[in-house]
Amino acid sequence: MAESLTIGELSARTGVATSALRFYEDKGLLTPERTFAGHRRYPRPVIRRVAFIVFAQRIGLSLQEIRAELDKLPADRAPKRGDWAKLSASWSARIDARIAELERLREGLGECIGCGCLSLDRCKLANPNDRAARGGPGPRYWLGDAKPAA
Repeated sequence: MAESLTIGELSARTGVATSALRFYEDKGLLTPERTFAGHRRYPRPVIRRVAFIVFAQRIGLSLQEIRAELDKLPADRAPKRGDWAKLSASWSARIDARIAELERLREGLGECIGCGCLSLDRCKLANPNDRAARGGPGPRYWLGDAKPAA
């Protein structure tokens, strides 16, 4: 077996707990090789796969979506730069939406967010009588609804 890692070594290198690595295996995201004694051994390129899983979760992909993306990688060889580039090319819109969401969160921390609490002085102007509730539940302005003109 070419340079391979134990689950502990993979955990140490990626910063992902061994329990999470086992969970990813259960979900079909990782497929370790097994020794005669049944111990897990991971080929070194799995490090990038784990990094991809962690990153994909951080931008909001579900485990099902992550698995579907990973299934696009070649099964017969380690993925190359072009394989990873194709995989991540479709994420720009999702990343942009996440950035916009975080910017709304940052900008709205001290402002009315359209949640219906009406506890800030600014809520009286931005959300009189909880008008934002017409858009649905939750903090409507953080979710992207436009604030009505004052």
